Amino acid sequence: MIRRSVVLGTGSALPAKAVSNTELAQSVDTSDEWIRGRTGIHNRYIADDNETTSSLALDASREAIKAAGIDTTDIDLIILATATPDQTFPASATRVQAGLGIDDCVAFDVAAVCSGFLYAVTVADNMIRAGGANTALVIGSETFSRIMDWEDRTTCVLFGDGAGAMVLKAQESDEQAGPGILASKLHADGRHNGLLYVDGGPSTTGTVGKLRMKGQEVFRHAVTNLASALREVVEMAGMTIDDIDWLVPHQANARILDGTARKLQLSPDKVIVTVDQHANTSAASVPLAFDVAVRDGRIKHGDIVVMEAMGGGFTWGACLLRF
Repeated sequence: MIRRSVVLGTGSALPAKAVSNTELAQSVDTSDEWIRGRTGIHNRYIADDNETTSSLALDASREAIKAAGIDTTDIDLIILATATPDQTFPASATRVQAGLGIDDCVAFDVAAVCSGFLYAVTVADNMIRAGGANTALVIGSETFSRIMDWEDRTTCVLFGDGAGAMVLKAQESDEQAGPGILASKLHADGRHNGLLYVDGGPSTTGTVGKLRMKGQEVFRHAVTNLASALREVVEMAGMTIDDIDWLVPHQANARILDGTARKLQLSPDKVIVTVDQHANTSAASVPLAFDVAVRDGRIKHGDIVVMEAMGGGFTWGACLLRF
């Protein structure tokens, strides 16, 4: 028997305001045809002044907890992945903790941009395996609209706001056949900072800053790195790509998703795609897409699922689990 992190429940949350490409074109020099042709995005959700990273995270967490069938008092670890926290400090995870009415548990944020949820899941899994936690709430939540340069049509059309959450529970399972996280692998290469970054921060400019990106170079790295990370976790789990039932990738751009699937010779029918409706929600995109696919019945218990992402830094990684 082996102690594993099993997914008990998932949840997600979106701002109330949906913004179509046509609506966005009323204030940005762009068009529905231009955005769809380059990104596959049709729609995104934008948070209003009363919706924050922590409020979206709290809504997604409540859905995940309900789906898991647990009490909030069971949670002893909260990790929130975000690049857009409510405050410089304290961690937005502690606001979720307070919102859930939990008096005491480990709660902290992880900053790895679009790979943040994969980083958070891997940290939670390792803490559960080591006995440092029994029930973890892992969240990806972003309000990227706050750091957009709305005059830069090459970036502002790509992103949206949202949150996704997952409850992980320690469970003793048969090493070969049981459910749970079977393999994870993370990477980072800080030499590529200038390709995808925010031009601000408390220690440098004293301002929040805006997102900047060299799209073509990011695309090239993304397809290579995502395919490589997927192969790594499949090999670590002693499986083949044919064993994968579902791939839940970071929802950055439809062209990246298509390119990665082709590189892996993976059927597009096995790829969960929500970028058309949600755009790129950074750390929220993987758990948000996972929850959508669980709730619409595609991802079922017993399925082999790979989550993968790449973000600014660069950071990237993958996680393979049996649901």
